[in-house]
Amino acid sequence: MLDPARRPLLVAREGDDAPGARVTLLGDFRLQLADKSVELGASCRRVVALVCLRGAVPRARVAGTLWPAVTDARAGANLRTALWRVGLVAPRVLQVERGWVELGPAVTVDVQELTHRALSADEPGDEVASLPRLADADLLPDWDDEWVAEDRERVRQLRLHLLEALARRLAAQSRFAAAVNLALSALRADPLRESAHRTVIAVHLAEGNVAEARRAYTACRQVLRRELGVEPSAATAALVARLRPDPALSAV
Repeated sequence: MLDPARRPLLVAREGDDAPGARVTLLGDFRLQLADKSVELGASCRRVVALVCLRGAVPRARVAGTLWPAVTDARAGANLRTALWRVGLVAPRVLQVERGWVELGPAVTVDVQELTHRALSADEPGDEVASLPRLADADLLPDWDDEWVAEDRERVRQLRLHLLEALARRLAAQSRFAAAVNLALSALRADPLRESAHRTVIAVHLAEGNVAEARRAYTACRQVLRRELGVEPSAATAALVARLRPDPALSAV
């Protein structure tokens, strides 16, 4: 007789009805199945999140990562219980095969979509109005697990690179309102990020707003001096170097 703890882990057969699931990791964890929220316990949420962030993972590594302070046997038992519980409420979100845990084929994850878009050369679509929210969307900000911290900085960098890259692309398309909104969103997320300052300056210059560009450069220079004790890089200074000299800049 099949062990009940293993029954939900079987891979779905071809032709089985498999409603799509969506996992949200930016901000609070959320699992939606067929547009309905599914509640999971803490251990179950962590198993799902780990697989979402790391892809297919050996069972032993999942257990060791999530329960590092207990014996291997105890960690393995904890994992079996968590997988069983996930399988009860969302049977096709995770699947186990040949000792590996991975996402089911019908599962989408917001971080995976962010990663694809940040690394893609595709032109931005009309959904850019929602992108400024990425500035404040940290990866699982209330979780203090060490393994989450390893991914949090990677995701933060992807978010900011995406905001900056799309701001420049939108400016090149003369969509200046959206461009400056994304550029300022990146700067809000990290006021010490010089590339974000540089993007704001570049967008203002693309729109022909010389005074705005100068103000943005002055703000960049002030914050870098005050917080880091450094001057803007040559790449940033070069953006305004060819403009008519402004006495206010030399007085800062």
